[in-house]
Amino acid sequence: MSFTERLTVPAGVPVRLADYSSDETGGFATKRQGRSALKNVTQLLDELQYRLYAENKRALLIVLQGMDASGKDGTIRRVMRGVNPQGTSVTSFKKPSAEERDHDFLWRIHKAMPRLGDIGIFNRSHYEDVLVVRVHDIVPRDVWMGRYDQINAFEKNLSENGIVVLKFFLHISKDEQKRRLQDRLDDPTRHWKISPADFAERPHWDAYTEAFEDVLSRCSTPWAPWYVIPADKKWFRDLAVGSVIVEKLQSLAMEFPAPSFDVSQITID
Repeated sequence: MSFTERLTVPAGVPVRLADYSSDETGGFATKRQGRSALKNVTQLLDELQYRLYAENKRALLIVLQGMDASGKDGTIRRVMRGVNPQGTSVTSFKKPSAEERDHDFLWRIHKAMPRLGDIGIFNRSHYEDVLVVRVHDIVPRDVWMGRYDQINAFEKNLSENGIVVLKFFLHISKDEQKRRLQDRLDDPTRHWKISPADFAERPHWDAYTEAFEDVLSRCSTPWAPWYVIPADKKWFRDLAVGSVIVEKLQSLAMEFPAPSFDVSQITID
């Protein structure tokens, strides 16, 4: 069974994250084996990105969500290390600006969509508007409840217009999150990564878990599936995300465009 088949959240099926392992390794016995497999995956991804860019018919949107310290930044750094930056963009969505608050919640998302031929990566995304706003009661319940259908329709529109959407939930355990946050406190070279908000959110773990379960249950669709990625072991997290991306790009059967002229007639003096 492929990574895609094993990790996909079935459409319309209620999700309980307690039923998903956060520390599995997919049959890989050691970190060394996983890193070796990831090297092959990143090489394939480089080749497939080249085809995507040359074909210029589709774009790929990668959405990364997860609890604090689940590894969104690390996943981007390790999985995408071999791709051409010219055809890749990364957007991090933080607290909306005054301008963004004056528009609908999807306005800033649509602006950040990758162009045809490119790969766009979202570090957090439009799903913040059914996560943090729910947990902290920023908008009324009837407002954020209506956003699930709006998001599904939005992503279907993207799919119908050539944007392939892959959404990854990086599934980390509460104990592993605590360990990683403590590591940041203990290492002066990582203090720059610390935000008081990271620690302020930890007491809301159960509320966020419930919110993520609703996201996965309501918004995994045939056109924009969610994947639950075991994230306690960083090396397997990276391998799983990279493998799903490669499998999806391979399934597109991308072709290099034919030249608009007769190449055989070109001579170089």
